[in-house]
Amino acid sequence: MSAKDIIRAYYDAFNRQDMAAFLDLLTDDVAHDINQGERQTGKDAFRRFMDKMNRCYRERLTDIVVMESADGTRGAAEFTVNGEYLATDEGLPEADGQKYVLPAGAFFEIRDGKVARISNYYNLNDWIAQVGA
Repeated sequence: MSAKDIIRAYYDAFNRQDMAAFLDLLTDDVAHDINQGERQTGKDAFRRFMDKMNRCYRERLTDIVVMESADGTRGAAEFTVNGEYLATDEGLPEADGQKYVLPAGAFFEIRDGKVARISNYYNLNDWIAQVGA
């Protein structure tokens, strides 16, 4: 599969909430750069992050555009996050089912047909304004 195919499969699995397929697209040592946060390493850390995300948020990504480098080792995606804030995430405003729409993007490193790094970016201040801090 090309980098574009891997990234599309990653987002398709996310939108289906198929966490087994989603996690299967990651290397065991995946590096995950959390928006305005730390880098976490490893599939187990990513799984724990997604468990929290799925508890606190319901999100569907639309308008996905995927790009890849000529050598197929890097990729990027731009998309719109359509979400609902379900449960309060520590350090953030109280959740009450608020809906939000955010432009976002991500950068990928691809190795051996899997995602070896993902760096996510969105405007946290815009999200906080939308959920009514």
